[in-house]
This record gives sequence, structure tokens and C-alpha cells, in this order.
Amino acid sequence: MSRYRRADIPGATYFFTVLTYRRRLILCDAPVRAALRDAVKKVQSRHPFTIDAWVSLPDHLHTIWTLPAGDANYAMRWSLIKRRVSLACAEHYHRTNWMTASKIKHRESTFWQRRYWEHCITTESDYSRHRDYIAINPVKHGLVTQVRDWPYSTFHRDVERGIYPLDWGGASAISCLPTN
Repeated sequence: MSRYRRADIPGATYFFTVLTYRRRLILCDAPVRAALRDAVKKVQSRHPFTIDAWVSLPDHLHTIWTLPAGDANYAMRWSLIKRRVSLACAEHYHRTNWMTASKIKHRESTFWQRRYWEHCITTESDYSRHRDYIAINPVKHGLVTQVRDWPYSTFHRDVERGIYPLDWGGASAISCLPTN
């Protein structure tokens, strides 16, 4: 059995990639967006964290979180968020025919991929590269030609905060970003 080692730094900032099971194109569906928004808010209310950046694409999402001082338990937060979304969306998105013995044993649904990718951000340049990567991701995947045209991200919030100009990031910006 594989043993995964994850970063465990209290109060740190982390970049995450989370995928749907079998890369299903469902994360931009209105009921899924609503369930995800509700799950995040509920988990944040009990287990605070700051969302520095976020983008939802049809089959995956990227986000940067900063955890409170003294707290490194992002795994519990992701577990609660994924569980809430899976339960809220089960009626329309659960696929009984995709259930395996392993999924049953681990009490999983057919909504999310089992694991996720995480990276602890330790420098300002690393933070900036990952924030840019999140913003440009819809362009990278050919969903839009300009970042401003993708509605499911924190890019517009970041424009309001002065982090990005509205015209930042088109197809030509992709070559200078990390390849996560």
C-alpha cells in the first residue's frame, strides 16, 4: 500500500488541485457550484482558512489556502468539503455502476477522485506563480481566450483588489507559468 507524505506546516499557505472522479465535466454545473460554495462556507465557519485564489474548471479545481496559525489540518477540511458536496449532489451525480469494492470500503462516492495534489508555498515568487497559474488556467485549457471571460474564479475579485488589471492574461501569457 502506498504511504503518502504530505506537508504539515501550521499556518502555511498551500496550493491544491482536486479532480472529479473519472474527470467528469461537472464542476461548472450550477447545482455543483452551489453545493461547493455551501460546503466551503460551512467548513470555513467551523475550521477557518483563507481562500487566496480559486478556479473551478469542468473537471478539476485549483486553489490556494492559507491556514490559521497553529493549524495544519487541510486534509480534514478537504474531507469535509468533498463529503458535503458528494452528499448534496448524490441524487443527480452519483453513479452506482461506478462503485467498486475499494470505493465501498473507503466510503467514497463517484463524485471526487480519491486524492488531491498539494504543494506548500514557501516563497513570494512561488505564491505569485501559483496565483497566476490559477488565474490563467481556463485559458490554458482552451475554455476562454482571456482570463476575464471565465466566471468561475477569484480573478474578478483580484482585479477589484488591484492584484491584476482586467486585461491580464491571454493565450500569450501561458508560456511563463509553472506546469502543475
